[in-house]
Amino acid sequence: MKDKYPLLATINGPAELKQIPQKDLPKLAGEIGAYIKSVVQENGGHYSSPLGVVDLSVALLYVFDSPQDKLIWDVGHQAYAHKILTGRRDEFRTVRTKDGVSGYLKRDESEHDIFGAGHASTAISAGVGIAEALRLAGDSDSHVVSIVGDGAMTGGLAYEGLNNLGHKKLKMTVVLNDNRMSISPSVGSLSTYLTHVATNPLYNRVRDDIWKATGLLPLGTDAVRKFLKRLEEGLKGFLTPGLLFEELGMRYFGPISGHDYDSMIKVFRNVRELSNPTLIHVLTKKGRGVREAENDSLQYYSMPGRKAAPNKKPVAPDYSNVFGKVAVEMAEADERVCCVTAAMEVGTGLTEYASRFPDRLFDVGLAEEHAVTFAAGLATEGMVPVLAIYSTFLQRAFDQIMHDLALQDLPAIFCLDRGGLVGPDGPTHHGVFDMAIMRTIPGVVVCAPKDGNELRDLMFSAIEYKQPVLIRYPKDSSVAFDPKGTHNFVPKGRWQVLKDGSDVTILAVGSMVQPALAAAAELGTEHDIDATVVNARFIKPLDETLLKGFIDRNQPVLTVEEGLLAGGFGSAVREFIGSSNALLPVESIGIDDEFTEHGTRQELLEMVGLTSANIVKKAVVLAGLAVADPLP
Repeated sequence: MKDKYPLLATINGPAELKQIPQKDLPKLAGEIGAYIKSVVQENGGHYSSPLGVVDLSVALLYVFDSPQDKLIWDVGHQAYAHKILTGRRDEFRTVRTKDGVSGYLKRDESEHDIFGAGHASTAISAGVGIAEALRLAGDSDSHVVSIVGDGAMTGGLAYEGLNNLGHKKLKMTVVLNDNRMSISPSVGSLSTYLTHVATNPLYNRVRDDIWKATGLLPLGTDAVRKFLKRLEEGLKGFLTPGLLFEELGMRYFGPISGHDYDSMIKVFRNVRELSNPTLIHVLTKKGRGVREAENDSLQYYSMPGRKAAPNKKPVAPDYSNVFGKVAVEMAEADERVCCVTAAMEVGTGLTEYASRFPDRLFDVGLAEEHAVTFAAGLATEGMVPVLAIYSTFLQRAFDQIMHDLALQDLPAIFCLDRGGLVGPDGPTHHGVFDMAIMRTIPGVVVCAPKDGNELRDLMFSAIEYKQPVLIRYPKDSSVAFDPKGTHNFVPKGRWQVLKDGSDVTILAVGSMVQPALAAAAELGTEHDIDATVVNARFIKPLDETLLKGFIDRNQPVLTVEEGLLAGGFGSAVREFIGSSNALLPVESIGIDDEFTEHGTRQELLEMVGLTSANIVKKAVVLAGLAVADPLP
């Protein structure tokens, strides 16, 4: 470390950072960027975004006193430099590996991680809550700083927080990290000069004195003050893009360069002395310091890492790729089909669709709630909305699915990418709750394909169901997919018996079908147990006819799902069997009622027991035979 990163090697926390001469901060930032690059290239992880905020992270920790001052990062993958500079420099080598440092902010990992963040747009609301708590505690020394990316500002929660902050007039700063110039970029020497003047303590004291002095005028106080306010707003609105924030009750400063230490440190120091809410608009460049990431920040948004590099070419494309191809097929066949995504066009596989049908692709930004209600509006006019959203992000739109779609009996097709354990992204991104959550909503169909061909069948069939349909699939290979194949209609709620047996029944959902088939083969050859394997592709509605048949046969049932056991598919099967007054033995394999940490997908599947070996163990017990190894 010392030979390769001499300045960084001296920093064990924010206290040591403050001892570095200001002129050496760019050199330190260069070392941090190089360190991030080497670790991410090895382990995988987010790349262009954390590189873009290295300078900003250094400046914030140089001025503010973490953890007494509360630095709240929105979307935790921005915080790699923050982690390195707050006592996790050496541990950062383990980022996103099992039992290593998280790729996101975690409160139980460091006192400097003030608020956990994996989903976007949360930092302002959390900051308002923290600032209010500090006020109630009589703490006037600590400062609250929420660092929010411009992408997060497309989420409604960010504006709810801003609205409340402006109303409460709390001592708090929002740093708007604008790395795509999505807000009007008024950059130049005049704008920079005005920001330095506006944050200067002398300027603010004179401004306040003039404001107070108008109150002593015998006549026209309101008129004079209105004139002064309009003059200030008019100049700011003309010269800078901050009028919106001023109208929300905040003092706006910027834009300033997020790579200019003199500007950032000067503004941060001056803003610390202000007692009212402020917003600092900072312009940064994604991928800063790495040429390929600067030139194509989207491609280098994240990297798989050498450790995660596949050893062999997959036999089938991943589910995201299959979804994108099938979406194109659907749009070609039916002009009513349109796709909606929440800033995840590339991640969900819609790149080809976007180029083919740009008028029928709607990217609403990081606003899943709006995406669902927007889709409901499309459905009222006869369109067929297909929503491509990661499972974990759809959790944010539960009420919209219930109130705006299901309650009004409006059809929409939800294609839930990353259904199940996603691997290194960890608990904020594991899509393990969708089956348990969504099966509680009346009128919603919940299903999961066993392979890519069945995903095509379910997507086309969903159009005919004419109701909300959720199709969930993992971040993994699609097992089998024929790009030239055709779709077959799947009757709603109909399961598929893949192997009929006489001793035990395995009901497997989606990604667990292949492990179940492998387990059945081993049960037959190694344990002389004849297992039935069912592709239980519908979580809701259940195939009640098939279930009644298993009850009549008195055949023990083992359910296997890559989802939460509490309230999930296994619970639904138990509820049905219980309502039938049957004494049929039922066991379930799935994810326990706790959050699963990060690791590779395979490591996590083995950790929670979603393997063919564990299916064999459970099935042997159910079949009434002795087993040498104890149950995990």
